[in-house]
Amino acid sequence: MKKRLNQLSSFVFACVLSGGAVASQAAYPAKALQLVVPFPAGGSVDIVSRAYAQQLSSLMGQSVVVENKAGANGVIGAQYVANAKPDGYTLLMASSGTFTITPALQKTSFDPVKSFTYIGLVTNYTNVLLVNKDSHYQSVGEIIEQAKKKPGEVTFGSSGVGGSNHLGGELLAYRAGVEMLHIPYTGNAPAMTDLIGGRIDFMFDITTTARNHVAGGKVRPLAITSAEPNPVFPSVPTIAEAGFPTAEFNGWFGVMGPRGIPDDIAQKLSAANKKIIESPEFQKQVLDWGYSIPKTDPSAMVERVESDLALVRDVVKNAGIKVE
Repeated sequence: MKKRLNQLSSFVFACVLSGGAVASQAAYPAKALQLVVPFPAGGSVDIVSRAYAQQLSSLMGQSVVVENKAGANGVIGAQYVANAKPDGYTLLMASSGTFTITPALQKTSFDPVKSFTYIGLVTNYTNVLLVNKDSHYQSVGEIIEQAKKKPGEVTFGSSGVGGSNHLGGELLAYRAGVEMLHIPYTGNAPAMTDLIGGRIDFMFDITTTARNHVAGGKVRPLAITSAEPNPVFPSVPTIAEAGFPTAEFNGWFGVMGPRGIPDDIAQKLSAANKKIIESPEFQKQVLDWGYSIPKTDPSAMVERVESDLALVRDVVKNAGIKVE
């Protein structure tokens, strides 16, 4: 009799535990979520993240706390999330620079695909090829023709070795089969200063920051690096329309968490992500900032990271890029 009572007690206890686990899982989220931004406050990733967090909070019925963990081009914040408990309460607003450029240039402490649970892309951003307002170049084709005539004499600037605008220039040279001279600067601002001053021939810049220089009449846009027209420069041809379709090179922001988040929680987060980027309010903010809306499902995000990483590694190898 005592043995049967013990067995019954064990069964009841197990049911209570099981029921508690199911209830706990069904109640997600039961507390505030943390959205890690691996860059400083006030930057483009941070601005998008805070708008996203407001929307996510409304959908989930819990606070979403944005926390900046900057350093090493996003690696510090990414590693923090990779090491977090995979319960759906710690998320990362990742960027293409951290996940497709940095791993192509140096060894990282995380695998850009295997160390994370992908939730979905949030925005796309694109670069624009700029020349000085008085430049004699009127098209990308004219730049390439000059580079063919005088290899190594056409110059392009960047924010530094391994930056997205450096890789954009190297990709164009690679695909066009020409040699151009890269001039690295210690940031985007000094590169732009020299472009305005006519000391370099061209540079790539993201549309969100290039718009002010173009509006001020200091530089001219010749092409954008996306496949579709950009809302900031709707009349500027795409790089494909300029004659170089294989030189498309775009960035993205997207949400992910540590590897191992339960499927039902990951699906709930992905569904919320889809609702956010399809909401008129968020889309207006994103489009006003010069970004575009991407495909949302996690599989599309994984495919994007893998294809972008392969492209960057190819460019890095061809150009012999090394980061000291």
